[in-house]
Amino acid sequence: MKKTVAAILLAAGSSSRMGGVNKMLAEIGGRDPIDICVGVFSRHADSIVIAVSDATRPAAERAAANVCVPVIIVGGGARRQDSVMNALLAADADLVAVHDCARCLVSDEVIKRAIDSAREFGSGVAAVKMRDTVRRIDTGETVDREGLYLMQTPQCFDREKLLEAYRRLDGDVTDDAAVWQTLYGSARLTEGSMENQKLTEREDLEFFERLAGKRTMDMRIGIGEDTHRLTEGRKLVLGGVEIPFRLGLLGHSDADALIHAIIDALLGAAALGDIGGHFPDSDPAYKDISSLVLLERTAELIDSRGYSVSNVDATVTAQEPKLKPYIEEMRKKIADALGVGVEKISIKATTPEHLGPEGRSEGITARAVACIIGV
Repeated sequence: MKKTVAAILLAAGSSSRMGGVNKMLAEIGGRDPIDICVGVFSRHADSIVIAVSDATRPAAERAAANVCVPVIIVGGGARRQDSVMNALLAADADLVAVHDCARCLVSDEVIKRAIDSAREFGSGVAAVKMRDTVRRIDTGETVDREGLYLMQTPQCFDREKLLEAYRRLDGDVTDDAAVWQTLYGSARLTEGSMENQKLTEREDLEFFERLAGKRTMDMRIGIGEDTHRLTEGRKLVLGGVEIPFRLGLLGHSDADALIHAIIDALLGAAALGDIGGHFPDSDPAYKDISSLVLLERTAELIDSRGYSVSNVDATVTAQEPKLKPYIEEMRKKIADALGVGVEKISIKATTPEHLGPEGRSEGITARAVACIIGV
């Protein structure tokens, strides 16, 4: 059984070096660091625990409302290690990925490498090699940088083992790898990123804003269209919702034309081909499969290319049945499959005024536009 993961996001710091600015509430690319981190970790974790202060709790609550994974909000402590302990006690997963929200521009690749290492070896800590010359300011002595690493987050571990190490901790520590080492030896390092910097001083905001702007500029748009014939003896499924009707859509899978159009739009945006190339109707594995499953797999493909779904807009053309009563449920199911908030999914329905094959109830057509952005 695959080990479950809880992301522990730390957002309770005092921001003492930010010149009166609470860095957790700063705007970076139109979003605050908590919202950014909740969004990216929702693609990798089964649940999220956010440690907050009174000042950051409202921002955490807003961020939690935008994702589909369960989110628990706990009070932070006076020290980082106290906040981690509070979150560890609230987490319910095999593994934990502890991350400072001040590192709000962490990439999917960095997160995945650390979690994968923890799954296999029990620990995975993002880090980068020291590249610059290191010199002591008091003596002028140059420090040998061979074997020196800059520790980052996420720092991922077996939850029960890390919790035990924290319970036995005596003294102050600056990161979870140091706590782990007190009982189990050195944690396994994984490749971090020079872009995975920590927002520390007010002057850092300009760098973070530029980097966030560069990422959001990598926006791609795709379109998709699908038509299926209506026939007797089949269920009518659209947007993952079974709709009572005398006719159903004909196809190898459940023939959900709406989701098929969305899949093609997403694949097109990422230049990954089309639905037939990934889920061919000649493959028995896809016989009568729910298209929601195919949509989930498409979302994984998009994520693996370093993109996230920004929004989807789709229109279904059908003379009958009336689809309005089912649209909200469709939006919810599609949002859940994509791992995004329902506010990112728009579904509309229109009738062709008895014109064409849709107007004669011979079939149903769906068209979709999808926007994805680099993360």
